Amino acid sequence: MAVSFLPCFLILCLFPTISFTHTESGMIGVNYGRIANNLPSPKNVVSLLKSQGINRIKIYDTDKKVLTALANTGIKVIVALPNELLSSASSNQSFADHWIQTNVASHFPATEIEAIAVGNEVFVDPKNTTPYLVPAMKNIHTSLVKRNLDKAIKISSPVALSALANSYPPSSGSFKPELIEPVIKPMLDLLQRTSSYLMVNAYPFFAYSANADKISLDYALFQENVGNIDSGTGLKYNSLFNAQLDAVYAAMSAVGFNDVKVMVTETGWPSVGDENEIGASEPNAAAYNVGLVKRVLTGNGTPLRPREPLNVYLFALFNENEKPGPTSERNYGLFYPNEGKVYDVPFTARSAFPVNGKGDEVPVVSSTSTFPVNGKGDEVPVSTWCVSNGEMARDRLQAALDYACGEGGADCRPIQPGATCYHPETLEAHASYAFNSYYQKNARRVGTCYFGGAAHVVTQPPRFGKCEFPTGQ
Repeated sequence: MAVSFLPCFLILCLFPTISFTHTESGMIGVNYGRIANNLPSPKNVVSLLKSQGINRIKIYDTDKKVLTALANTGIKVIVALPNELLSSASSNQSFADHWIQTNVASHFPATEIEAIAVGNEVFVDPKNTTPYLVPAMKNIHTSLVKRNLDKAIKISSPVALSALANSYPPSSGSFKPELIEPVIKPMLDLLQRTSSYLMVNAYPFFAYSANADKISLDYALFQENVGNIDSGTGLKYNSLFNAQLDAVYAAMSAVGFNDVKVMVTETGWPSVGDENEIGASEPNAAAYNVGLVKRVLTGNGTPLRPREPLNVYLFALFNENEKPGPTSERNYGLFYPNEGKVYDVPFTARSAFPVNGKGDEVPVVSSTSTFPVNGKGDEVPVSTWCVSNGEMARDRLQAALDYACGEGGADCRPIQPGATCYHPETLEAHASYAFNSYYQKNARRVGTCYFGGAAHVVTQPPRFGKCEFPTGQ
């Protein structure tokens, strides 16, 4: 494998010090649900959002107090037309006009409303509101056009993954046949014509919890894993999240819509669950959300759409004590109602990734031979290794490998042709060996397993053929 030496700054400074909630690579927002009787006031919530660097939220209505509190804050918001109003909005243009004027136009532009979610997971609404969805979306869009707001404010509708008839392997993704002609095609056509995007609610937790005997927890939590190969495309998947998204892309392609983008309007992992909710725990929730944030900041999309940035809204801002259903439903929050963190998720690129490799910042997962086990800072000593991010773009991964073997001073002799670790002859395996050499050489110091997001720390010894990875040099 050819090694060309690149300057350090090309590797260590790929991510500037900016809020991670909106980057060139993608963006992260947070859902602000309010089904609770103990939440802070909207004014205090705005202060919390600003203190954490969160500049995008999604709400489930058009509450006047919330929208007023958001005015002139620079925080962008997605608002929603609830399912119970779909029938009126679909059958009466004047109703849609009045709703837009009262709930959207009267707040805009002081409150930066950037999209309207028309309904939420309508296909599984027990009140059978599906027939009203597309007509309501069209009328709401017409109302925006009348007020010259259609370019600034997009419309869409969050779709649950249950709208898919098949999702595995991702290349075989397809929508349920009974939805395609009545609603999927006309909805995607509208989104295409208005340059909008399909909103998708994706929860790897549900798939894992129901199939824990078949799905690796590491695969669901963005941890190091062997991955899965899609037999239809030959693409490798190292995360369930990416596989779910690509199943949606494949389903859209199957009905003739290849150019509609996807925004993940809900995804998360519960910190507490019932006994039968396998995988619900604080460390797992922290691992999922931190892993997802890092995934967005790598600057890559999914294996099927590698150049499409990931745009994601985490669920949710707070634990909500009045939500019905299993215990998990009340425990998706990043924060407790008293504004304390349930676990730590970084909300700036600086806190998500150290930028100087010298340990001045604390990374998402500590590289100091400790690993948080409960999301609260309690740690137990473990051996750690540094491996490559298998979903990083190849050019970035190659550049990071070149630096490690060049200026970084890693011992790359074992991955030269004919040497002990040359096989498997893959970029991912060679990069992992070089990154770990650099990491161990620098005493596993914080920031030395970074390489512009191309590497991360693991607590299990890497397995690449018969090659043994050292734990110290």
